[in-house]
Amino acid sequence: MISNQVLQNTIDGIKEISHLEIGVMDAEGREMAVTAPVFADASSMIPDFASSAADAQSTGPFQFFKVMEDQQLEYVIVVYGESDKTLLVGRMAAFQIRGLMAAFKERFDKDSFMKNLLLDNLLLVDIYSRAKKLHIATDAQRVVIIAETGLEKDHGALELVQEYIGTATTDFVTAVDENNVVVVKDLTDLNRTRDIERVCAGIEAHLEKAGLANVRVAYGTVVGDIKEVSRSYKEAKMALDVSRIFFEDSSIIAYNELGIGRLIYQLPIPLCRMFIREIFKDRNPDEFDQETLTTISKFFENSLNVSETSRQLFIHRNTLVYRLDKLQKSTGLDLRVFEDAITFKIALMVVKYMKYMEQYEF
Repeated sequence: MISNQVLQNTIDGIKEISHLEIGVMDAEGREMAVTAPVFADASSMIPDFASSAADAQSTGPFQFFKVMEDQQLEYVIVVYGESDKTLLVGRMAAFQIRGLMAAFKERFDKDSFMKNLLLDNLLLVDIYSRAKKLHIATDAQRVVIIAETGLEKDHGALELVQEYIGTATTDFVTAVDENNVVVVKDLTDLNRTRDIERVCAGIEAHLEKAGLANVRVAYGTVVGDIKEVSRSYKEAKMALDVSRIFFEDSSIIAYNELGIGRLIYQLPIPLCRMFIREIFKDRNPDEFDQETLTTISKFFENSLNVSETSRQLFIHRNTLVYRLDKLQKSTGLDLRVFEDAITFKIALMVVKYMKYMEQYEF
């Protein structure tokens, strides 16, 4: 169904050209859009006209025209005034509305197809047949981008992203839930990674400029066949989830940058608990004081370099060695040994993942 605003803009334009008052009514005589408050008397005449076999009808100062779709009456165009061009203007208005209906129907069909494609709701044979019918290329290079604002209600994000992406027929903007806007971006004329990141940054900036806070954008890998679009969507969705746990400070994240966090995210919680018990024995990782956690974090940031870590922490080298020895006694892991450091790093990430899952009761 065409929005009333689009109908209003259309008849306002026709009035400006023809200088005739025009109204768009439904089959029961309700006003959808009018250019002047002169169509009240016409409303009562529409039901009889709608049930008749006539395509057009003149009654008093009103000319009525039917707008049909699939043999069903959708709108009645009413032109007010006595003029030799009334008939021509009415038929032109009806033709214009029919064109808009066809365009909106195609847009709706494409949106529906893309949603079902993203959610894996289509059989393989249906994907190609429907894509061909809707004139959507099946072999274009595409990537799925998801924009999240952190809000749980309609806040205009879909329209804002559509505004930024534009009306190119090869790109699709849709939503499959209340929180995220999904962009299926055609990369035919783009330079892959660099341009994908530019598009993501542009979406983020456009949403923030409109007043939406906590914007986070994620994208999957590039796919070359339309049947693989759902995979890129799942990857982008995972990137969003994983980034909340391990990349809190990153507003733009790519699936292929998730690293080991992607593996940890797919571990079952019972297995995680078993691993943590094996590493920390009876000690709870939450028992580490802030000083110890800061030391560990900085030590990892500096690639296990004792001298550089002590310098950045503004402590003596021996003080850092003492802290590392103390940690080794309590955990059995020497962070100066690469293998132990990797084990400890993974353990901390697993603990962080477990806390996140427990917090949201997943």
